[in-house]
Amino acid sequence: MIRKEDVYRIGTFNKPHGVHGELQFTFTDDIFDRVEADYIICLMDGILVPFFIEEYRFRSDNAALMKLEEVDTAEQARRFTNVEVYFPISHAEEAEPESLSWSFFVGFRVEEIHHGYVGEVTDVDTSTVNTLFVVEDIRGEELLIPACEELITDVDTIHRVITMSLPEGLLNLDEIDVAD
Repeated sequence: MIRKEDVYRIGTFNKPHGVHGELQFTFTDDIFDRVEADYIICLMDGILVPFFIEEYRFRSDNAALMKLEEVDTAEQARRFTNVEVYFPISHAEEAEPESLSWSFFVGFRVEEIHHGYVGEVTDVDTSTVNTLFVVEDIRGEELLIPACEELITDVDTIHRVITMSLPEGLLNLDEIDVAD
């Protein structure tokens, strides 16, 4: 059985393309193209199910057409409409660390070299020019931490820990009293 903590989300199948079972695939991580893996994992009716990739071709930097084995008609492909697509963490770990996308780090613990445990990465915000880790801290509050290589001192993919050296004051921004 595939567990949620063994995979990370890389995109969504949008809708069928053509009549031979191809699917439009919008992705946030093209890891399936950068490592040796023959399959992706789909969330089907609440269960993570592996599907072998027959072929794919890129349409843009974040879209591809993908054909899965034994999905040969538009009708079979329709059941994948708006289905979330995941990738096994164990295969992603084979990639060079600098080639991993930021979304790979969702679920990692964040530790700061001076303050220790900060929290867990729950999301990655790429809506601005500066990518941010969305971290739930020990109080259950949301922190936004810059996701940049200069602040990361170590990445332990086996134990799923990111060690960072954060600028002084970043972790206690909520304590600052701003007067209007």
